[in-house]
Amino acid sequence: MADSAKWYVVHTYSGYENTVKATIEKHVENRNMHDLIHEVKIPLETVTEITDNGPKTVERKVFPGYVLVKMVMTDETWHLVRNVRGATGFVGSGNKAIPLTEEEIAALGVEKREVVVSYQVGDTVKITDGALESFLGTVEEIDLDHSKVRVVVSMFGRETPVELELDQVELIQQ
Repeated sequence: MADSAKWYVVHTYSGYENTVKATIEKHVENRNMHDLIHEVKIPLETVTEITDNGPKTVERKVFPGYVLVKMVMTDETWHLVRNVRGATGFVGSGNKAIPLTEEEIAALGVEKREVVVSYQVGDTVKITDGALESFLGTVEEIDLDHSKVRVVVSMFGRETPVELELDQVELIQQ
């Protein structure tokens, strides 16, 4: 049943995001619906604001007026979330809630997928996917936050830096 749980976007009145989140979590607890509603999130970003008193770090909502809910869509869960005070409905067409795609989830950073890399800066790697498949190169930079790796590949006698996904390269055993 956990496989059918998807992320849905719930539209709320502005400023009611925390109330809607807390209310949904309370209903899940009271009705023992942990198997149907898995997670409720409000995407936040940490921002440093410069004020008269110096820099101040604050958390700001990335999407004011929206709450993300990972749930199995049933009539019961739809009604529970839809009837929460402060929630105006699901994002979708008409009364049909449309779940987020895997790409949207990755772009929003809702679910962190940890990629363990077996290579480091300076290692020789082989490109396993994309236009430069089977080319060899040297790792110049690894950006874990954006899941990117920069590899310097020798093409036509010139060193060319190429940015790839972390899983598009593999370490060459020497």
